[in-house]
Amino acid sequence: MPTHAFPKAARLTKTDEFSSVFALRPRRRSAHFVLYVRANGQPQGRLGIVVGKKFAPRAAERNLVKRMVRELFRQRQDQLVGRDVLLRLQAKFPRTEFPSRRAVRLACQAELVELMEVAARPLPSAPPAALTSPSGA
Repeated sequence: MPTHAFPKAARLTKTDEFSSVFALRPRRRSAHFVLYVRANGQPQGRLGIVVGKKFAPRAAERNLVKRMVRELFRQRQDQLVGRDVLLRLQAKFPRTEFPSRRAVRLACQAELVELMEVAARPLPSAPPAALTSPSGA
């Protein structure tokens, strides 16, 4: 498989997959995004993107953010093996601060690069009690 591919196996597609990642505490927040990361036990990393109309009312803005996230994920696929990465837009890019699409793109790119670097860092190990269920006592 070419390294630039983004197959369906590399995506979070089902509601349950998104919910299991959302149930975790966010790994990092930036001015406009929230990053969630969890181990998935698979030989491939998977990506989920949530960009709602509330924070990006125009389809062009939503699509721009999603394209940028997918491209950064593709570039770092080998570093994100075995984890689910979910990025959620949490704040608008106000027109007063970002008058042009280029300004939005540059700010978005800077935040996303930083968040993808955080996603590629080693995951904290879970405490043993969380991994095993109580033995009926």
